[in-house]
Amino acid sequence: MGILGKIFTWWDGATIGTLFNSALTGVHVGNDAQGNKYYRAKKVRKSGPFAGTERRWVIYNGNNDASRVPAEWHGWLHHSYDGVPESHLPPPRIWEVDFTPNATGTVQAYRPAGALERGGNRAAATGDYEAWSPDA
Repeated sequence: MGILGKIFTWWDGATIGTLFNSALTGVHVGNDAQGNKYYRAKKVRKSGPFAGTERRWVIYNGNNDASRVPAEWHGWLHHSYDGVPESHLPPPRIWEVDFTPNATGTVQAYRPAGALERGGNRAAATGDYEAWSPDA
């Protein structure tokens, strides 16, 4: 993405203002497997409803999609624990699968039988269904 894209778009990574603010007021804490970068504020909030807590944020590597934040980093962002996630990770389970992005609105989205994109024809109702009628 060119410099104009960084200035005028917010949906694909961080804008120049966000990058500048992160460099000045933030401390880089770590990265996840997808390349997202996590920051915390250098100073703790002194007033307001969140006084005494530090501000934490993520800069996405690519599209800004909250479903791309892994569970361990989500817990850190929401102050479930103070240490970086690497210190809180359990060993991986054999049944765990790799991350797949949210496909809603894309060609790869799930479309069940009967969906308009698949022709709109669904299986006939079985004998256990009786349509409601206002005359009944």
